Amino acid sequence: MKTTGNTILIAGGTSGIGLALARRLHEAGNKVIVAGRRRRLLDEIAAEHGIEGELLDVTDESSIRRLFETVTAEHPQLNAVIAVAGIMRFEQVLDRDSLDIAERTVATNVLGPIRLVHAFAPFLTRQPDAAILTVTSGLAYVPLAGAPTYSATKAAVHAYTEALREQLRDTSVQVIEIAPPLVRTDLNGEATNNDRAMPLDEYVDETMRLLESQPDAAQILVDRVKPMRFAEADGTYDKVFAALAGR
Repeated sequence: MKTTGNTILIAGGTSGIGLALARRLHEAGNKVIVAGRRRRLLDEIAAEHGIEGELLDVTDESSIRRLFETVTAEHPQLNAVIAVAGIMRFEQVLDRDSLDIAERTVATNVLGPIRLVHAFAPFLTRQPDAAILTVTSGLAYVPLAGAPTYSATKAAVHAYTEALREQLRDTSVQVIEIAPPLVRTDLNGEATNNDRAMPLDEYVDETMRLLESQPDAAQILVDRVKPMRFAEADGTYDKVFAALAGR
């Protein structure tokens, strides 16, 4: 993927990794459109960074369809979509509310990216130099016991991305998986915004360097996520899993 001269839609770009990527890609010379649920945040981003915003609820198929129609009409040169939107909640299967948490997590983290791909992929195949980027997690490879559904959704998106790449291999669309480690954001409050997490600016710096230096990469893996990504192959899976579980 080239890192400048694109028109990029970032679904889930109003905070955290999504917003940080939007800012860096905007500064790198791309036209960036961020999409999210909160108009207030979209307006603030537009005022502060000059980045266009569109309303989107990834759990609502009609919202995705409206976004597609609006963005492709206003930006017919659109050639990249990044699916970042996601929620992370801790859950205990024996708790009464855990099923609701699990179902909302699946609707946002799995059905959201799939619906985005189905909406935009046919359009992107008509562009000469296109890309679809999904954002998974190191937890796709070694799950966190306290967030089983979140971990499962990221593993699902990883598998979907692999299959999608194969299906689109003979088209103009490059399919890239971005798999972050624990990054310092507000994704899950104090659980992600703490000293154990990789500072957001450092994460985005390294991610941008990798996108620039590895334009044909199937995965973007910063160094801090590699112990999780390769735990199964390295024979360290049980150790890493136990450490994540706090034992």
